[in-house]
Amino acid sequence: MKFPEFLFVNGKNVKINVSLWKGQGKNIFAVHGLSSNSLVWLKIAEGLTPIHNFYGMDLRGRGKSEKPKKGYSIDIHCEDIKSVIDNLKIKPVIFMGHSLGAYIGIVFSAKYKEYVEKLILFDGGAKLTFEETVKIFESIKLSLSRLGKVYNSFNDYLSEIKKAVFLQPWQDYFEIYYKYEVEVFPNGKVKPLTPVYVIEEEAENLKKLDIEKYYDKIEVPVYVLRATEGMISKDDVLITENGKKKMLEKIKNIKFFDIKGTNHYSIVFHPNKERDELLLKLI
Repeated sequence: MKFPEFLFVNGKNVKINVSLWKGQGKNIFAVHGLSSNSLVWLKIAEGLTPIHNFYGMDLRGRGKSEKPKKGYSIDIHCEDIKSVIDNLKIKPVIFMGHSLGAYIGIVFSAKYKEYVEKLILFDGGAKLTFEETVKIFESIKLSLSRLGKVYNSFNDYLSEIKKAVFLQPWQDYFEIYYKYEVEVFPNGKVKPLTPVYVIEEEAENLKKLDIEKYYDKIEVPVYVLRATEGMISKDDVLITENGKKKMLEKIKNIKFFDIKGTNHYSIVFHPNKERDELLLKLI
């Protein structure tokens, strides 16, 4: 497993951690999902480097980035990203986004056109109905329920995580990801680093987002990798057929690729030869 180096870079009045897998080619800038962190890209970064440089950002409030009490919206994340890219001097980038990161990628590409060369979305970016949103949050409840809790040990924490059906089959390197996201106390107890207030404010702001108004403002090629399986039930998917149809209608230069046998998590988290070969072609 190839480990990154960690860079602390100025965002919008916060320090942002960027996990860098060094390469020789283009600059890939990757943004994770709602309660995730930059190490969710471990397998994808391993497949793309050393051919390319891979920068995985911890959004404010997640991972090793600073966690202010307020300021969790897509617009603020976009300002952080602009500042980070400017400070790293890597413009333009190939922007990758998973889940929440996909929605951020759409808004960022629409607002800061000169910063993005291509946009690659992993199972996100579609407009969801109220009913679809409720279903998705019900499915990710187990993932979110870990936040704010103190566990007696890291092993206890991991045992809870392993109950998630959407993470199966379990991979040994998942332990690296989950160790990265917890604070370890002197008595051996652990607590996830992402505070509950981060996700609460983020979720409220997501409800107000009209993602479709940004679709026709994107000028770069857009590639969407879509998971074909639900997380818990067959229909708890992030990109429905109707959502796909609207994206195809309104985004000028967009192509969809179904990554068979994957769900919303495994499409980025698990080993996948088909995905990695496709990414090398798209980049």
